[in-house]
Amino acid sequence: MDMPLSYSGQLDSLDSSCKLACRLHKSIYGLKQASRQWNSKFTVVLLQFGFLQSKSDYSLFTKGSGSSFVVILLYVDDIIVVGPSSRYNLSKLRFSRIEFKMKDLGHLKFFLGLEIVRSSKGIFLTQRHYTLQLLDDTSLLVAKPAPHPMGPTLKLNASDGDLLEDASQYRRLVGRLLYLTHSRHDISYVVHRLSQFVAKPRFPHLLAMFHLLRYLKGSPGQGILFSSHSSMHLKAFFDSDWVSCIDTRRSTTGFCVFLGDSLISWKSKKQTTVSRSSAEVEYRALAATTSELLWLHQLFLDFQIYLVGTSTLFCDNQVVIHIANNPTFHERTKHIELDCHFVWDCVVDGTIKLLPMRSQFQLADLFTKPLPSSTLLSLLYKMAVINIYRPS
Repeated sequence: MDMPLSYSGQLDSLDSSCKLACRLHKSIYGLKQASRQWNSKFTVVLLQFGFLQSKSDYSLFTKGSGSSFVVILLYVDDIIVVGPSSRYNLSKLRFSRIEFKMKDLGHLKFFLGLEIVRSSKGIFLTQRHYTLQLLDDTSLLVAKPAPHPMGPTLKLNASDGDLLEDASQYRRLVGRLLYLTHSRHDISYVVHRLSQFVAKPRFPHLLAMFHLLRYLKGSPGQGILFSSHSSMHLKAFFDSDWVSCIDTRRSTTGFCVFLGDSLISWKSKKQTTVSRSSAEVEYRALAATTSELLWLHQLFLDFQIYLVGTSTLFCDNQVVIHIANNPTFHERTKHIELDCHFVWDCVVDGTIKLLPMRSQFQLADLFTKPLPSSTLLSLLYKMAVINIYRPS
């Protein structure tokens, strides 16, 4: 039955045997749909005041240009306001006093578990407090640190070991670690592997989880430096590990994208199909990386930032480079023809350019396989990963 919200208090006096249901006309904060309703309301108000909603990220709104340019990033009821003039930002947000009660917290220092530190060198992003809280909740603050996220020779599968009696702890930890990968790309591959066993986790998976947590114990303040001197040029590294999954024989794709010398995007993901050759695996990784670059191009346009030159992709597979630059497709490329056409169009219009590189300089290895500590540290150094909390 339909019932106004103000009548809800009268339900207490009704007979408990009477089964009634209320349909709310307005959302209450704390209900499942509350965040969705809040987001919809704020979006409508922003559009009414002349903001443009980004097609690349629907939580991003922009308005103005030049010195009057303002950007709003919205996550439920948490808001980031960015622009070249802070006074302009605050003056233009006076509409919020009409529709909402808001509080200005000053310069951005903490947002949704992310810690932001500014310096003359750039902006440093970390999740130190989040990591320490995670270690405290698992009683590993005093544990001995591990040198790497996962043993290079460890092979996890879905059948070895005993099933966990209570899988809830494992699933909660996987969820928390997934959020930690927003600033800790060095654990992306391991978390990606562990998340594949959430349905039926086993004891070896839990041991690998605690090994990863001990690795985090060694560098809880590690983060990424976004340099203030980076050039406006995109470059990407991509790689794949052929038939790396023991259970499904599917391959793993990994890529990372840099704006100048600053790492801005990365991913580690198991491919959705089984590939019949290493060249096919690499080409699917190339298509995924190209798609990410196109999305970043559009996102930078929303920020009114115009990138310099053609985006560069570094590849350690000569076959993939030859296929990408060959306009004629034949029987060997028939099963990946859509990816071939997609990449070829981007090569022709100058969006991307493929360049060869040696395998030992492939940064994307970090996202496709477990690495020994020496190789891991070398790659992290090249990715401008630092720990400002480490004693000098």
